[in-house]
Amino acid sequence: MHNISHAYRLAKDGDAVQLRKSSVDAAALAPRQIRVQMHAVSLNYRDLLALRGAGGDMRDGLIPLSDGAGTVLEIGAEVRQWRVGDRVAPSFFAAWQGGPFRKTHMASALGGGQRDGVLSERIVVDADSVVAIPSHLSFSQAATLPCAAVTAWHALVERGGMKSGETVLIQGTGGVALFALQLATALGAKPIVISSSEEKLERASALGAWHTIHYGAQPDWDRAVLDITDGAGADHVLELGGPATFERSIAAVAAGGKIAQIGVLTGFGPTPNLLPIQFLNAQINGICVGSGAHFSAMNRFLETHIIEPVIDTEFSYDEVPLAYDYLASGRHFGKVVVHM
Repeated sequence: MHNISHAYRLAKDGDAVQLRKSSVDAAALAPRQIRVQMHAVSLNYRDLLALRGAGGDMRDGLIPLSDGAGTVLEIGAEVRQWRVGDRVAPSFFAAWQGGPFRKTHMASALGGGQRDGVLSERIVVDADSVVAIPSHLSFSQAATLPCAAVTAWHALVERGGMKSGETVLIQGTGGVALFALQLATALGAKPIVISSSEEKLERASALGAWHTIHYGAQPDWDRAVLDITDGAGADHVLELGGPATFERSIAAVAAGGKIAQIGVLTGFGPTPNLLPIQFLNAQINGICVGSGAHFSAMNRFLETHIIEPVIDTEFSYDEVPLAYDYLASGRHFGKVVVHM
């Protein structure tokens, strides 16, 4: 095995952050660690925030990205659950493998703060912090799962308890949104997708959307949701926008419904009036990705229902800056992937 591999790092340059490719020495494995040869990684909106310097206490020289898939290259002396050649993906939170979320888990998020991520030819991780990837998926497809797919699964299935026949309002057609659409369709729920792109709405319909709303033509999309549901509202609302959309999400949720608070696409700002939630007996669930147990359960579901992630574009390892630019453009429908 070569002792040197390459990785991209986020290097601080005054107030700016730059992507820089550098060499990485192969560290010796601890007894419970594994070395993974990465074959593909994917980008999330969170990664754009980090590159824009909105990563908070981000360490200078941090290796970014949380999502990737590869093969086990080497195992530590005490590792029993994995063998060389196994196909795996790391969990977003290396320390959250099951049970309730703890504040201490946050520091273990890959590619953020102080914890190196997966934009590297090889990574070293704890053996307990990776999961087997679905057998029917390619590495590029599996690389899209750890953040966006697990977030949608946690929101709608683990916390939402979504059932067949229930309605779910999905904002946009980004990574989390499309996984939510695919999961909802497989479970027999009725997804309503909003977007400002007619083309993207047509593609969402092809993936199983029950209704679509063009919010450019219908800016009061909360009223449109009520019309579609005969005044009842949506049983589940995937709140991905943030301050600019939250008021309408509250207006669109059904009595006893659930809002999954996930996104900050419109920035950070004050919370809206939450009083209607009380009188609707509705609830808001804060969702921050999910655990390794959630990841494994979702992968079994993906295999059973033969669900394949939607990939918009794949870039080569030398085109990583272009992949960031393309994600920032907002033109994508589905995930942006880098194959190594």
